[in-house]
Amino acid sequence: MTTVTLVGTRLADIGREFVYEGESPDCEGCPYRGQCLNLSEGTRYRVTGIRENAQTLDCAVHDAGVRAVEVEPAPVPATVPSKRAYAGSKASLAGPCPHTECPSHGYCVPDGVDFDEERVIDQVLGEPPHDECALDRDLTLVEFRAEE
Repeated sequence: MTTVTLVGTRLADIGREFVYEGESPDCEGCPYRGQCLNLSEGTRYRVTGIRENAQTLDCAVHDAGVRAVEVEPAPVPATVPSKRAYAGSKASLAGPCPHTECPSHGYCVPDGVDFDEERVIDQVLGEPPHDECALDRDLTLVEFRAEE
């Protein structure tokens, strides 16, 4: 489902994904709060359209202002324990990983999913990008269904 919201002009690119983190203290008193703070906190979104002829509005958070875009919840690529990696099943992340240099780290600790959260797997993507897990985990790369 598409929602119209305001994002920083530097983020207003079709296909750009972001996780909505909620209200900033700088939002207090802003006349555009209703149009800007209308997303679900912690949810990953993808920009699907940019409103034509929309003006750039001043913003205390975004230095170059904000503009109107269309967004929809986005699926989240992630790694899960292989034994639970089936399309249509529910799974959660394997747990925190301190190995930030690993090519799979962004999938093991993805933005928009909490470690204690179970999510539905939309599709199995296959092997994660790492050759070997430093924590000796047997992982599969999946795509979690976009949140409703």
